[in-house]
Amino acid sequence: MLAPERRTRADLIVAAVLVVAVLVAACVVWLRSDARGTTSITWDGAATTPPVAESVPGTLMESWRAPSSATAQAVVIGDTAATADGDTVVGRDLRTGAERWSYQRDRPLCTAIGAWGSVVSVYNDPRGCGQVTALDAESGVRGAQRSSDADSEVHLVDTGTHLIALGDTRLEMWRSDLVRTIEYGRVDAPVNPNAQPRSGCVFRSADADDSHLAVLEQCAGEPAERLTLLDTTPEDSQKPETIASSIMPAAVPDGDAQIVAVVDDHTAVYLPPGPDGGARLEVFDASGSLVDRHELPREAGSGVYTGPAEKFDDLLLWWTGTDTIALDTDDFTPLWTVEGTLGHGSEMAGSVLLPVDDAIAVVDPSTGGIARTIEVERNTDATVSLSVAGDTVLEQRGDDMVALTESGRR
Repeated sequence: MLAPERRTRADLIVAAVLVVAVLVAACVVWLRSDARGTTSITWDGAATTPPVAESVPGTLMESWRAPSSATAQAVVIGDTAATADGDTVVGRDLRTGAERWSYQRDRPLCTAIGAWGSVVSVYNDPRGCGQVTALDAESGVRGAQRSSDADSEVHLVDTGTHLIALGDTRLEMWRSDLVRTIEYGRVDAPVNPNAQPRSGCVFRSADADDSHLAVLEQCAGEPAERLTLLDTTPEDSQKPETIASSIMPAAVPDGDAQIVAVVDDHTAVYLPPGPDGGARLEVFDASGSLVDRHELPREAGSGVYTGPAEKFDDLLLWWTGTDTIALDTDDFTPLWTVEGTLGHGSEMAGSVLLPVDDAIAVVDPSTGGIARTIEVERNTDATVSLSVAGDTVLEQRGDDMVALTESGRR
Protein backbone atom coordinates (compact mmCIF):
# COMPACT_ATOMS: atom_id res chain seq x y z
CA MET A 1 0.00 0.00 0.00
CA LEU A 2 1.38 3.42 -1.04
CA ALA A 3 1.86 6.00 1.64
CA PRO A 4 -0.37 9.05 1.26
CA GLU A 5 1.25 12.08 -0.37
CA ARG A 6 2.28 14.70 2.10
CA ARG A 7 2.67 18.40 1.40
CA THR A 8 6.13 19.61 2.11
CA ARG A 9 7.03 23.05 3.34
CA ALA A 10 8.28 23.86 -0.17
CA ASP A 11 4.88 22.90 -1.62
CA LEU A 12 3.12 25.27 0.73
CA ILE A 13 5.49 28.11 -0.14
CA VAL A 14 4.99 27.56 -3.89
CA ALA A 15 1.20 27.49 -3.44
CA ALA A 16 1.30 30.70 -1.42
CA VAL A 17 3.46 32.39 -4.04
CA LEU A 18 1.01 31.36 -6.78
CA VAL A 19 -1.97 32.72 -4.81
CA VAL A 20 -0.17 36.00 -4.22
CA ALA A 21 0.77 36.22 -7.92
CA VAL A 22 -2.85 35.67 -8.96
CA LEU A 23 -4.07 38.32 -6.51
CA VAL A 24 -1.44 40.81 -7.68
CA ALA A 25 -2.35 40.17 -11.32
CA ALA A 26 -6.03 40.63 -10.55
CA CYS A 27 -5.30 43.88 -8.73
CA VAL A 28 -3.21 45.17 -11.65
CA VAL A 29 -5.99 44.33 -14.11
CA TRP A 30 -8.54 46.03 -11.87
CA LEU A 31 -6.40 49.13 -11.37
CA ARG A 32 -5.90 49.49 -15.12
CA SER A 33 -9.42 48.56 -16.19
CA ASP A 34 -12.18 50.90 -17.33
CA ALA A 35 -14.49 49.27 -14.79
CA ARG A 36 -12.49 50.71 -11.89
CA GLY A 37 -13.06 54.24 -13.19
CA THR A 38 -16.76 53.79 -13.95
CA THR A 39 -19.78 54.40 -11.75
CA SER A 40 -23.11 53.30 -13.19
CA ILE A 41 -26.40 53.90 -11.37
CA THR A 42 -29.37 52.46 -13.24
CA TRP A 43 -33.13 53.02 -12.91
CA ASP A 44 -35.87 50.39 -12.88
CA GLY A 45 -38.89 52.66 -12.93
CA ALA A 46 -41.63 52.67 -15.56
CA ALA A 47 -40.97 55.05 -18.45
CA THR A 48 -43.81 56.41 -20.55
CA THR A 49 -44.05 58.05 -23.95
CA PRO A 50 -45.26 61.65 -23.75
CA PRO A 51 -48.47 62.22 -25.73
CA VAL A 52 -48.00 64.20 -28.93
CA ALA A 53 -48.81 67.86 -28.42
CA GLU A 54 -52.10 68.88 -30.03
CA SER A 55 -51.19 72.58 -30.13
CA VAL A 56 -48.28 74.92 -29.56
CA PRO A 57 -48.45 76.55 -26.11
CA GLY A 58 -49.30 80.24 -25.87
CA THR A 59 -46.64 80.82 -23.23
CA LEU A 60 -43.47 79.02 -22.20
CA MET A 61 -41.57 79.30 -18.96
CA GLU A 62 -38.55 77.52 -17.55
CA SER A 63 -39.38 74.43 -15.48
CA TRP A 64 -35.83 73.15 -14.91
CA ARG A 65 -32.29 73.40 -16.21
CA ALA A 66 -29.05 71.42 -15.93
CA PRO A 67 -25.50 71.70 -17.26
CA SER A 68 -24.94 69.77 -20.51
CA SER A 69 -21.79 71.06 -22.19
CA ALA A 70 -21.15 67.84 -24.15
CA THR A 71 -24.40 67.91 -26.18
CA ALA A 72 -24.87 69.98 -29.34
CA GLN A 73 -28.66 69.68 -29.11
CA ALA A 74 -30.92 68.64 -26.27
CA VAL A 75 -31.11 64.83 -26.10
CA VAL A 76 -34.61 63.54 -25.40
CA ILE A 77 -35.89 59.99 -25.91
CA GLY A 78 -39.38 59.12 -24.69
CA ASP A 79 -39.83 60.82 -21.34
CA THR A 80 -36.09 60.85 -20.61
CA ALA A 81 -33.97 63.94 -21.16
CA ALA A 82 -30.26 63.15 -21.02
CA THR A 83 -27.62 65.67 -20.03
CA ALA A 84 -23.88 65.19 -20.53
CA ASP A 85 -21.41 67.34 -18.68
CA GLY A 86 -17.88 66.94 -17.36
CA ASP A 87 -17.48 63.19 -16.91
CA THR A 88 -21.13 62.21 -16.33
CA VAL A 89 -24.20 61.40 -18.39
CA VAL A 90 -27.49 61.74 -16.50
CA GLY A 91 -30.94 60.50 -17.51
CA ARG A 92 -33.60 62.86 -16.16
CA ASP A 93 -37.35 62.94 -15.84
CA LEU A 94 -38.51 65.06 -18.77
CA ARG A 95 -41.08 66.98 -16.73
CA THR A 96 -39.16 67.68 -13.54
CA GLY A 97 -35.46 67.22 -14.38
CA ALA A 98 -35.12 64.79 -11.48
CA GLU A 99 -32.22 62.38 -11.88
CA ARG A 100 -33.18 58.81 -12.79
CA TRP A 101 -29.87 57.23 -13.76
CA SER A 102 -26.26 58.27 -14.21
CA TYR A 103 -23.09 57.01 -15.85
CA GLN A 104 -19.74 58.42 -14.77
CA ARG A 105 -16.18 57.68 -15.88
CA ASP A 106 -12.78 58.91 -14.78
CA ARG A 107 -12.22 60.64 -18.10
CA PRO A 108 -13.85 63.66 -19.76
CA LEU A 109 -16.82 63.50 -22.08
CA CYS A 110 -16.33 64.56 -25.69
CA THR A 111 -19.93 64.49 -26.86
CA ALA A 112 -23.23 62.63 -26.58
CA ILE A 113 -26.23 62.12 -28.84
CA GLY A 114 -29.52 60.23 -28.84
CA ALA A 115 -29.82 57.38 -31.36
CA TRP A 116 -31.62 54.03 -31.60
CA GLY A 117 -33.30 54.49 -28.21
CA SER A 118 -29.94 54.98 -26.51
CA VAL A 119 -27.74 57.82 -25.38
CA VAL A 120 -24.47 57.30 -27.23
CA SER A 121 -21.70 58.83 -25.12
CA VAL A 122 -18.14 59.43 -26.30
CA TYR A 123 -15.28 59.80 -23.83
CA ASN A 124 -11.71 60.96 -24.29
CA ASP A 125 -8.66 58.79 -23.71
CA PRO A 126 -4.98 59.07 -24.80
CA ARG A 127 -6.01 58.06 -28.35
CA GLY A 128 -8.64 60.79 -28.68
CA CYS A 129 -12.43 60.77 -28.48
CA GLY A 130 -12.78 57.05 -29.08
CA GLN A 131 -14.28 55.48 -25.94
CA VAL A 132 -17.94 54.95 -26.87
CA THR A 133 -20.80 53.52 -24.79
CA ALA A 134 -24.50 53.22 -25.62
CA LEU A 135 -26.73 53.75 -22.57
CA ASP A 136 -30.36 52.64 -22.62
CA ALA A 137 -32.36 55.84 -22.44
CA GLU A 138 -34.98 54.45 -20.05
CA SER A 139 -32.75 52.67 -17.55
CA GLY A 140 -29.17 53.81 -18.12
CA VAL A 141 -28.07 50.19 -18.54
CA ARG A 142 -24.91 49.87 -20.59
CA GLY A 143 -25.32 48.40 -24.04
CA ALA A 144 -22.88 48.24 -26.94
CA GLN A 145 -19.38 49.64 -26.44
CA ARG A 146 -16.40 50.29 -28.66
CA SER A 147 -12.91 51.80 -28.46
CA SER A 148 -10.79 53.07 -31.31
CA ASP A 149 -8.35 55.73 -32.41
CA ALA A 150 -9.97 59.15 -32.91
CA ASP A 151 -9.30 62.87 -33.15
CA SER A 152 -9.30 65.00 -30.01
CA GLU A 153 -12.65 66.51 -31.03
CA VAL A 154 -15.49 64.80 -32.92
CA HIS A 155 -18.96 65.69 -34.14
CA LEU A 156 -21.63 62.99 -34.19
CA VAL A 157 -24.04 62.99 -37.15
CA ASP A 158 -27.17 60.81 -36.98
CA THR A 159 -28.09 59.63 -40.48
CA GLY A 160 -30.99 57.47 -39.28
CA THR A 161 -29.28 54.15 -40.01
CA HIS A 162 -25.73 55.02 -38.92
CA LEU A 163 -23.81 57.44 -36.76
CA ILE A 164 -20.92 59.35 -38.29
CA ALA A 165 -18.08 60.27 -35.92
CA LEU A 166 -16.39 63.15 -37.74
CA GLY A 167 -13.02 64.50 -36.69
CA ASP A 168 -10.58 66.79 -38.46
CA THR A 169 -8.44 63.98 -39.85
CA ARG A 170 -10.39 60.80 -39.24
CA LEU A 171 -13.97 59.57 -39.76
CA GLU A 172 -15.84 56.44 -38.70
CA MET A 173 -19.37 55.15 -39.34
CA TRP A 174 -21.10 52.92 -36.77
CA ARG A 175 -24.12 50.65 -36.92
CA SER A 176 -26.67 50.50 -34.10
CA ASP A 177 -24.52 47.87 -32.35
CA LEU A 178 -21.57 50.31 -32.61
CA VAL A 179 -19.77 48.02 -35.03
CA ARG A 180 -17.68 50.16 -37.37
CA THR A 181 -18.62 49.96 -41.05
CA ILE A 182 -16.14 52.55 -42.37
CA GLU A 183 -12.76 53.84 -41.25
CA TYR A 184 -11.64 56.78 -43.38
CA GLY A 185 -8.68 59.14 -43.17
CA ARG A 186 -5.77 59.05 -40.77
CA VAL A 187 -4.69 55.60 -39.58
CA ASP A 188 -1.79 55.65 -37.09
CA ALA A 189 -0.94 51.96 -37.29
CA PRO A 190 -2.53 50.59 -40.48
CA VAL A 191 -3.18 46.86 -40.52
CA ASN A 192 -3.70 47.15 -44.28
CA PRO A 193 -1.07 49.55 -45.72
CA ASN A 194 -2.27 51.77 -48.59
CA ALA A 195 -5.93 50.93 -47.85
CA GLN A 196 -6.80 54.65 -47.59
CA PRO A 197 -7.08 56.51 -50.91
CA ARG A 198 -5.43 59.74 -49.69
CA SER A 199 -3.47 61.11 -46.77
CA GLY A 200 -2.93 64.54 -45.29
CA CYS A 201 -6.58 65.63 -45.68
CA VAL A 202 -8.67 67.74 -43.31
CA PHE A 203 -12.37 66.87 -43.09
CA ARG A 204 -14.90 69.71 -43.21
CA SER A 205 -18.29 67.98 -43.07
CA ALA A 206 -20.09 64.73 -43.82
CA ASP A 207 -23.54 63.23 -44.22
CA ALA A 208 -24.98 60.00 -45.60
CA ASP A 209 -28.06 58.18 -46.81
CA ASP A 210 -28.44 54.39 -46.73
CA SER A 211 -25.89 53.76 -49.48
CA HIS A 212 -23.69 56.85 -49.90
CA LEU A 213 -21.41 58.60 -47.43
CA ALA A 214 -20.43 62.08 -48.63
CA VAL A 215 -17.29 63.69 -47.22
CA LEU A 216 -15.99 67.18 -47.94
CA GLU A 217 -12.23 67.28 -47.40
CA GLN A 218 -9.31 69.61 -48.03
CA CYS A 219 -6.26 67.62 -49.13
CA ALA A 220 -2.66 68.82 -49.18
CA GLY A 221 -1.56 70.32 -52.50
CA GLU A 222 -5.08 70.59 -53.94
CA PRO A 223 -6.49 74.00 -54.96
CA ALA A 224 -9.99 73.49 -53.53
CA GLU A 225 -12.02 71.18 -51.34
CA ARG A 226 -12.78 67.68 -52.58
CA LEU A 227 -16.15 65.92 -52.51
CA THR A 228 -15.76 62.18 -51.96
CA LEU A 229 -18.60 59.65 -52.11
CA LEU A 230 -18.08 56.32 -50.34
CA ASP A 231 -20.06 53.10 -50.07
CA THR A 232 -21.60 52.94 -46.58
CA THR A 233 -21.19 49.15 -46.37
CA PRO A 234 -17.83 48.11 -47.85
CA GLU A 235 -16.69 44.50 -47.55
CA ASP A 236 -13.90 45.57 -45.17
CA SER A 237 -14.42 48.53 -42.85
CA GLN A 238 -10.69 49.32 -43.03
CA LYS A 239 -10.77 49.53 -46.83
CA PRO A 240 -13.16 52.33 -47.83
CA GLU A 241 -14.70 51.89 -51.27
CA THR A 242 -14.75 55.14 -53.25
CA ILE A 243 -17.72 55.63 -55.57
CA ALA A 244 -16.60 59.05 -56.84
CA SER A 245 -14.20 61.80 -55.81
CA SER A 246 -13.54 65.16 -57.43
CA ILE A 247 -12.23 68.60 -56.55
CA MET A 248 -14.89 71.27 -56.20
CA PRO A 249 -15.12 73.67 -59.15
CA ALA A 250 -13.81 76.75 -57.37
CA ALA A 251 -11.67 77.61 -54.37
CA VAL A 252 -13.70 78.96 -51.43
CA PRO A 253 -12.70 80.51 -48.10
CA ASP A 254 -11.10 77.91 -45.89
CA GLY A 255 -13.74 75.72 -44.25
CA ASP A 256 -16.78 77.67 -45.45
CA ALA A 257 -18.11 75.05 -47.89
CA GLN A 258 -20.14 72.28 -46.28
CA ILE A 259 -22.33 69.32 -47.05
CA VAL A 260 -25.97 70.21 -46.44
CA ALA A 261 -27.72 66.89 -47.12
CA VAL A 262 -27.54 63.51 -48.84
CA VAL A 263 -30.90 62.24 -50.11
CA ASP A 264 -31.54 59.44 -52.61
CA ASP A 265 -27.92 59.34 -53.78
CA HIS A 266 -27.82 63.10 -54.40
CA THR A 267 -25.60 65.40 -52.35
CA ALA A 268 -26.22 69.11 -51.75
CA VAL A 269 -23.11 71.17 -51.00
CA TYR A 270 -23.16 74.78 -49.81
CA LEU A 271 -20.65 77.12 -51.47
CA PRO A 272 -20.17 80.72 -50.32
CA PRO A 273 -19.85 83.60 -52.79
CA GLY A 274 -16.82 83.23 -55.04
CA PRO A 275 -15.56 83.58 -58.61
CA ASP A 276 -18.37 81.34 -59.88
CA GLY A 277 -21.24 83.29 -58.34
CA GLY A 278 -23.02 84.12 -55.12
CA ALA A 279 -23.95 81.86 -52.21
CA ARG A 280 -25.50 78.69 -53.58
CA LEU A 281 -26.25 75.00 -53.22
CA GLU A 282 -24.67 72.73 -55.80
CA VAL A 283 -26.22 69.30 -56.25
CA PHE A 284 -24.18 66.25 -57.26
CA ASP A 285 -25.45 62.84 -58.36
CA ALA A 286 -24.14 59.41 -57.36
CA SER A 287 -21.29 59.67 -59.86
CA GLY A 288 -20.13 62.97 -58.39
CA SER A 289 -21.34 64.99 -61.40
CA LEU A 290 -22.86 68.45 -60.92
CA VAL A 291 -26.54 68.21 -61.88
CA ASP A 292 -28.20 71.30 -60.39
CA ARG A 293 -27.54 74.64 -58.73
CA HIS A 294 -29.73 76.76 -56.45
CA GLU A 295 -28.95 80.37 -55.60
CA LEU A 296 -29.42 81.36 -51.95
CA PRO A 297 -30.65 84.71 -50.69
CA ARG A 298 -27.92 85.16 -48.10
CA GLU A 299 -24.47 83.87 -47.27
CA ALA A 300 -24.19 81.31 -44.47
CA GLY A 301 -22.27 82.02 -41.28
CA SER A 302 -18.52 81.89 -41.78
CA GLY A 303 -16.44 79.35 -39.88
CA VAL A 304 -19.47 77.89 -38.07
CA TYR A 305 -20.03 74.13 -37.93
CA THR A 306 -23.79 73.72 -38.16
CA GLY A 307 -24.06 70.08 -39.22
CA PRO A 308 -26.26 68.85 -42.08
CA ALA A 309 -29.93 69.67 -42.57
CA GLU A 310 -32.56 67.84 -40.53
CA LYS A 311 -35.64 66.27 -42.06
CA PHE A 312 -39.10 67.30 -40.89
CA ASP A 313 -41.86 65.55 -42.87
CA ASP A 314 -41.34 66.72 -46.47
CA LEU A 315 -38.89 69.49 -45.59
CA LEU A 316 -35.18 69.69 -44.96
CA LEU A 317 -34.41 72.42 -42.42
CA TRP A 318 -30.86 73.74 -42.57
CA TRP A 319 -29.53 76.19 -40.03
CA THR A 320 -26.84 78.17 -41.85
CA GLY A 321 -25.36 79.71 -38.71
CA THR A 322 -27.44 82.86 -39.22
CA ASP A 323 -30.72 81.79 -40.86
CA THR A 324 -32.94 78.73 -41.27
CA ILE A 325 -33.63 77.62 -44.85
CA ALA A 326 -36.29 75.07 -45.80
CA LEU A 327 -35.35 72.84 -48.73
CA ASP A 328 -37.44 70.50 -50.84
CA THR A 329 -36.52 66.88 -50.10
CA ASP A 330 -36.71 65.89 -53.77
CA ASP A 331 -34.36 68.37 -55.44
CA PHE A 332 -33.10 70.67 -52.63
CA THR A 333 -34.95 73.69 -54.03
CA PRO A 334 -34.99 76.48 -51.37
CA LEU A 335 -38.62 77.02 -50.34
CA TRP A 336 -38.41 79.71 -47.68
CA THR A 337 -36.00 81.39 -45.29
CA VAL A 338 -36.40 82.72 -41.75
CA GLU A 339 -33.59 85.13 -41.04
CA GLY A 340 -31.90 85.70 -37.70
CA THR A 341 -32.36 82.27 -36.13
CA LEU A 342 -30.11 81.22 -33.25
CA GLY A 343 -29.77 77.49 -33.91
CA HIS A 344 -31.58 74.35 -35.00
CA GLY A 345 -35.35 74.21 -34.83
CA SER A 346 -37.86 71.47 -34.14
CA GLU A 347 -41.46 70.48 -34.92
CA MET A 348 -44.51 70.72 -32.69
CA ALA A 349 -48.20 70.20 -33.46
CA GLY A 350 -47.72 70.69 -37.20
CA SER A 351 -45.66 73.88 -36.83
CA VAL A 352 -41.94 74.50 -37.05
CA LEU A 353 -40.43 76.10 -33.95
CA LEU A 354 -37.32 78.23 -34.50
CA PRO A 355 -35.25 80.01 -31.84
CA VAL A 356 -34.94 83.76 -32.40
CA ASP A 357 -33.87 86.65 -30.16
CA ASP A 358 -35.75 86.43 -26.83
CA ALA A 359 -38.45 84.23 -28.36
CA ILE A 360 -39.45 81.11 -30.24
CA ALA A 361 -40.98 81.71 -33.67
CA VAL A 362 -43.96 79.52 -34.60
CA VAL A 363 -43.61 79.01 -38.35
CA ASP A 364 -46.01 77.68 -40.98
CA PRO A 365 -44.03 74.86 -42.66
CA SER A 366 -45.79 75.35 -46.02
CA THR A 367 -44.97 79.05 -46.40
CA GLY A 368 -42.30 79.95 -43.87
CA GLY A 369 -44.56 82.64 -42.48
CA ILE A 370 -44.23 83.41 -38.77
CA ALA A 371 -47.68 82.90 -37.26
CA ARG A 372 -46.63 84.26 -33.86
CA THR A 373 -43.77 84.31 -31.40
CA ILE A 374 -43.53 83.01 -27.85
CA GLU A 375 -41.45 85.18 -25.56
CA VAL A 376 -38.62 83.38 -23.77
CA GLU A 377 -36.27 85.00 -21.25
CA ARG A 378 -32.77 83.63 -21.94
CA ASN A 379 -30.14 86.18 -20.86
CA THR A 380 -27.47 84.57 -23.03
CA ASP A 381 -25.71 85.22 -26.32
CA ALA A 382 -25.03 81.50 -26.85
CA THR A 383 -26.33 79.37 -29.69
CA VAL A 384 -29.81 78.02 -28.95
CA SER A 385 -31.20 74.81 -30.50
CA LEU A 386 -34.59 73.23 -29.87
CA SER A 387 -35.94 69.73 -29.26
CA VAL A 388 -39.57 68.83 -28.49
CA ALA A 389 -41.10 65.96 -26.54
CA GLY A 390 -44.82 66.04 -25.87
CA ASP A 391 -45.68 69.52 -24.65
CA THR A 392 -42.14 70.19 -23.37
CA VAL A 393 -39.71 72.31 -25.36
CA LEU A 394 -36.05 71.71 -24.57
CA GLU A 395 -33.45 74.34 -25.41
CA GLN A 396 -29.73 73.69 -25.66
CA ARG A 397 -28.42 77.10 -24.61
CA GLY A 398 -24.68 76.97 -24.95
CA ASP A 399 -23.56 74.64 -22.15
CA ASP A 400 -26.99 74.32 -20.49
CA MET A 401 -30.13 72.34 -21.19
CA VAL A 402 -33.32 74.22 -20.30
CA ALA A 403 -36.82 72.71 -20.21
CA LEU A 404 -39.76 74.96 -21.04
CA THR A 405 -43.43 74.20 -20.41
CA GLU A 406 -46.60 76.23 -20.59
CA SER A 407 -46.51 78.73 -17.69
CA GLY A 408 -43.78 76.56 -16.13
CA ARG A 409 -46.30 73.76 -15.54
CA ARG A 410 -44.79 70.44 -14.39
